[in-house]
Amino acid sequence: MTDAPRFLVLAEGSFNPLRSKTANACIRYSPARVAAVLDSTQRGKTAQQILGLGGAIPVVGSVDEGLAHRPNALLIGIAPQGGQLPPEWRAIILRVLDDGLDVWSGLHTLLGDDPEFAAHAAASGARMHDLRRPPRDLDVARGRVRDVAATVVLTVGTDCNIGKMTAALQLLDGLRAKGHRVAFAGTGQTGILIDGKGIAVDAVVADFIAGAAERLVLDAARDADIVLVEGQGSIIHPSYSGVTYGLLHGSLPHAQVMCTQPSRTAIRNNEWMPIPPLREFIALHERVPLRPAPVIAVALNTYDLDDAAAAAAVRATQQDTGLPATDPVRFDPAPVVDAIDAFHRARSR
Repeated sequence: MTDAPRFLVLAEGSFNPLRSKTANACIRYSPARVAAVLDSTQRGKTAQQILGLGGAIPVVGSVDEGLAHRPNALLIGIAPQGGQLPPEWRAIILRVLDDGLDVWSGLHTLLGDDPEFAAHAAASGARMHDLRRPPRDLDVARGRVRDVAATVVLTVGTDCNIGKMTAALQLLDGLRAKGHRVAFAGTGQTGILIDGKGIAVDAVVADFIAGAAERLVLDAARDADIVLVEGQGSIIHPSYSGVTYGLLHGSLPHAQVMCTQPSRTAIRNNEWMPIPPLREFIALHERVPLRPAPVIAVALNTYDLDDAAAAAAVRATQQDTGLPATDPVRFDPAPVVDAIDAFHRARSR
């Protein structure tokens, strides 16, 4: 991580609760690092008005307006399907590089490998940070997580972009308050941005996805009693299930926390693929890991429901699954924290 980055977050045409995942997480967990958000379609609003969080962080309509808020870096604030750079953003990136701003990106398009960007960065002294650039020395998985003493908990989900990273981050403080040494293993570009380390497993050659997950858990377990692994994708996702399975098999979790959105009934952008009823999906998921790993709690994403409907969804989930459930952002994360605490203490006896 560079010293004290202060971001102009680029989310042109996409700044909203669903589409600007990287921007939203940075605003939620590191608001002091966000100078402004660039989205001309939302110009004049605040992050609070759009996301329901972020306070007075302004949304600006141009690079010039953004520079007035004194950022020292540009953050690509979206994680689009396929992770490619929108062509119309090239001019914005070139402009900020010429102004000496560092550029942070979680795209699959590695901006640091682009000759034009590299030349402009070299001329101004700016630096390029590709959060999805994987290590070059990855090995295949060999089941070495079996030897760690720490309890490994993986957040899993019924779909992509449903709250797996957010759920894990929301649990950290509660578990630490109970006296546990807890580590977060970031497996995606946004988790890496927030925590400062990790490996974007979806950018790894297929044979080494599980090996990357194994390395992350082994590293995290050195100084932790509980390792929370950020999940990716879904075992039924037509596009990304390969990453999901690699992560499951490499991290060898002891337990899983299921993340779901009650209003979502099919895989987003793949509506032909229905999401099974939650109880059935949990049973399916418990048959996938290479060692027993029960689903011990459910984390709901209820951002699109009003308070009464959200509370009702939590109650219905508890009744249907027999598991502790909550929306760990909207409500107290304690039910999931307590489930992990109890599971860990039972394992440690």
